Amino acid sequence: MKKLSVRDNRFFLDEKPLQILSGAVHYFRIVPEYWEDRLLKVKAAGLNTVETYIPWNLHEPQKGRFNFTGIADVERFIRLAGELGLYVIIRPSPYICAEWEGGGLPSWLLQDSSLKIRCCCRPYLERVKSYYHELLPRLASLQIAAGGPIIAMQIENEYGSFGNDTQYLQWLQTAMEDEGITMRLFTSDGPTHLMLAGGTIPDPDIVPTVNFGSKPEESFKILNEHFPAAPQMVTEFWNGWFDHWGERHHTQKAEEVAQTFERMLKSGASVNFYMFHGGTNFGFYNGANFGERYEPTVTSYDYDCPISEWGDLTPKYTAIRDAIMRHTGQIPTEPPAPLPRIEPGRISSTGSIGLFDALSILSQPLRSAFPLTMEQAGQDYGFILYRTELAERQEASALSIKGLKDRALVFFNKRCLGVLYRNDEPQGKLTVPAESGVLEILVENMGRINYGSELFDAKGITKGVYLDYQCLFDWKIFPLPLHTLKPLPFAEETTVCSDGCPVFYRFNFSLEQTGDTFIDMSGWTKGSVFVNDFNIGRYWNIGPQKRLYIPAPLLRKGSNSIIVFELHGTAQRTVYLSAEPNLGSALS
Repeated sequence: MKKLSVRDNRFFLDEKPLQILSGAVHYFRIVPEYWEDRLLKVKAAGLNTVETYIPWNLHEPQKGRFNFTGIADVERFIRLAGELGLYVIIRPSPYICAEWEGGGLPSWLLQDSSLKIRCCCRPYLERVKSYYHELLPRLASLQIAAGGPIIAMQIENEYGSFGNDTQYLQWLQTAMEDEGITMRLFTSDGPTHLMLAGGTIPDPDIVPTVNFGSKPEESFKILNEHFPAAPQMVTEFWNGWFDHWGERHHTQKAEEVAQTFERMLKSGASVNFYMFHGGTNFGFYNGANFGERYEPTVTSYDYDCPISEWGDLTPKYTAIRDAIMRHTGQIPTEPPAPLPRIEPGRISSTGSIGLFDALSILSQPLRSAFPLTMEQAGQDYGFILYRTELAERQEASALSIKGLKDRALVFFNKRCLGVLYRNDEPQGKLTVPAESGVLEILVENMGRINYGSELFDAKGITKGVYLDYQCLFDWKIFPLPLHTLKPLPFAEETTVCSDGCPVFYRFNFSLEQTGDTFIDMSGWTKGSVFVNDFNIGRYWNIGPQKRLYIPAPLLRKGSNSIIVFELHGTAQRTVYLSAEPNLGSALS
């Protein structure tokens, strides 16, 4: 049986030594029409393998309802990679991190209060098993032993950074094997003694690997102290980094990356670049981190990669390609030509509708004595609006929200009182007038945490709303996942919103030809952009990202539509479509 084997601290395939030279490319961050372009560029760099995560929440968005079509057609992506002459490494969840919403864990898991993630908790294992039963047979038919390109599969992901339930890891191993997986299995962890102890399996057939961004010699030394027979492999060689809102754009010098890579080449190590092409956090799929505070990730996942978010080859790409040619003595294939870009220029709004006017179209309300979380309301992503009526009081009151996840716009009688943010707790308070009226709170899920102890991250209002010390009850709740905006009836007159209420703005325009472009959101505050009803992601004027990427396949010759959902209202009535990206000022 054809299988990736290990002996003498090296990988072998068909009894031939194999130095794995791989690049991470996530199919779910790229429109399918561009998969071939990106994979051809990976091959032309001299790499022999492509690696991808598989996010559970993309493939089972609702409990028991699975999706393997369109951007979720992982089988097509894998087959295409094989047809282009690349091996494939897959990292199939249940947890992936990846700066992806919830680390890939589906939001509906949060509906079960008895469920504990990433351990031997029976309700959790039952859901994983059900998911694996759908996913893994699809992958088994594509593994190397079955004539496919997949040579290796990861068990969990950086588990030693989270826990030490090695029985859970062994359960995952058995579950994979029960679904027909015979390929080489591996783990990946940070290069510390604690992480390797907690994240690996004491099985000689399971290959332990490490993740790092520099000092490979030190990392491999720690790996070999724990596992003397293990091959030297870095599953995540961090050659760039991701951005949070409010930071500077991260970059890393090409020559530094190439020098580190070349040392690993000479030592015989196998390397997977994380990332080689980052792509885009389309829709509401960006994740978030939590250290001292909540830090959501921007829409772009460019990652300062060798291949940019929009498919350009960077100096880092050239440096890596040159290093591989020096090492192998072989000249790779030429990469595809750059994809065309267009600059339609400035486009004016052709209509608008306020959120409060659109509520009955976008949402079916629920009634509850207390605020429900998004998950309790059966919602995954987007926004949720809470409404209650207040009686007249003797004096103004201080409003506070306990357990706010993540950012709330507070309205009283349709006047915006201000913004409360998760990072403000417990200090954040707003003053509500003494008069009677309607209190409305619009909460945005800005991305579930993807790493660390705060991973299981419910959204909306998770505890309660208070006026002074009095808890408010009797709520009408409007889930707003914004899966489609097609039903919205736009008025030609532009909505006037002097009090900062949220508004949907429509921009109709025509194209004689399509191409990649970037929408400049200068002058806007915060919201999301929909291109022909496809959610391309979020913008926020705190940066660093200034323009959102619009791949050409989302556009069409002739009539097109852009809808901007602006949370704070604006005097701005135009957007600009540019041929040039802008990810913000870089860290020096």
